[in-house]
Amino acid sequence: MGKELFGTDGIRGVAGQYPLDPETIFAFGAALGKDAAAHTPQPEILIGADTRESSRWIAEMVAGGLASHGAHVRSAGVITTPGVAYLTRTGGFTAGVMISASHNPYEDNGLKVFGSSGFKLPDDEEHLIEQEIFQQRRHGVTPRQQALTVEEKLSREYLNFLIGISSVRLDGVRVAIDCGNGAAYQLAPELFRALGADVVAICCEPTGSNINLHCGALHLEGLQETVVEYGAAFGAAFDGDADRAIFVSASGKVVNGDAVLLAAGRALQAAGRLPANTVVSTVMSNLGLENAFKKAGIHMVRTPVGDKYVLEEMVRLGAALGGEQSGHVIFREYSTTGDGMLTALRLFEIARQAGVGLEELTADLEIYPQRLVNVRVREKKGLLEIPEVAAEIQRAETELGDSGRVLVRFSGTEPLARVMVESSNAKHVEHFSASIADAIRKAVGV
Repeated sequence: MGKELFGTDGIRGVAGQYPLDPETIFAFGAALGKDAAAHTPQPEILIGADTRESSRWIAEMVAGGLASHGAHVRSAGVITTPGVAYLTRTGGFTAGVMISASHNPYEDNGLKVFGSSGFKLPDDEEHLIEQEIFQQRRHGVTPRQQALTVEEKLSREYLNFLIGISSVRLDGVRVAIDCGNGAAYQLAPELFRALGADVVAICCEPTGSNINLHCGALHLEGLQETVVEYGAAFGAAFDGDADRAIFVSASGKVVNGDAVLLAAGRALQAAGRLPANTVVSTVMSNLGLENAFKKAGIHMVRTPVGDKYVLEEMVRLGAALGGEQSGHVIFREYSTTGDGMLTALRLFEIARQAGVGLEELTADLEIYPQRLVNVRVREKKGLLEIPEVAAEIQRAETELGDSGRVLVRFSGTEPLARVMVESSNAKHVEHFSASIADAIRKAVGV
């Protein structure tokens, strides 16, 4: 105990084990309740969750901690992360908590916190809550759950918001969606049916243990087969909490977050709604996207990985659009976080208005070969401080020059080192991604 709890996307771990054991979860709720009470005399906190079997007891444990400091807790039940962010911002809540581990397997879970503005908490406020959790744990915690009654009208408010901002009907358009047996399993099919689409929905039968299991935004094979088999015009796959989406064209080709940013950026620019002709992305976005934006007269700003950092930079620059290659896309006019369903709406609208499919929409996007290798590590030691690793990275950067990039970083949510190599030369990509990963594996690998 004493190790940092908050990563790039809240607190995450194996449900039932530290830091997601009952004592720490209750202490988290109490710490958040204390923090909320410092902002308002009678704080009201919203809780939402994904479909993991652990989400219910975790939500009730958080509620117990919140109630211990006089907070009134309301439950939206199963809802997406952006749904919690929207409702927190528009419903007068002091804070919102989402119980989810996003794309992780069902054994994991997590705690994401939003302030009253709908933004994830800044690092300094997370730090204060973290220190309060540690203090409570040191003095001893007796966790107590509080039963929650789901208010169905809350998720309906979020769904009505999405329907209300839709500018194009999808009458007669066949759309295939993969809900990953996660938080969007009811909302996404209902959304697109409300807009007139002929919806083919898969992976909408959550059991508590099948979220993200060979489905959703990280496993597109099932959606690709469904799109082709049913002749769908568009396909969309959501991750466990639906804050991101990856798409599939009518031919079965994958359309990732980079392609979405290009299509949306050019559409907003044409409509005069792209301030300073600037789009914010991360260090993971492909060089091909940066080059395509340059041709369109759009400046791309890069941030560290994490939609939280993308959003912070968007706010700083006044940007309307930002996102990640992995499918988190933020339309600042409507949302304070990545929103998979909102992104799907906007992308389908852009394609319909242009009279083309998803593949044709970004046909000019030339993707540089890129490989990402994950290395499980026993400790997150400074990689550049390890001579063998630093030397291999330097060798790769020298060889690639201006025609490629090397990015080595630790995951913010898992014990992984991530190695990304990108170049116009595919052989260089394979060689250097493997050699750098091997150097890390020998030094700090499990």
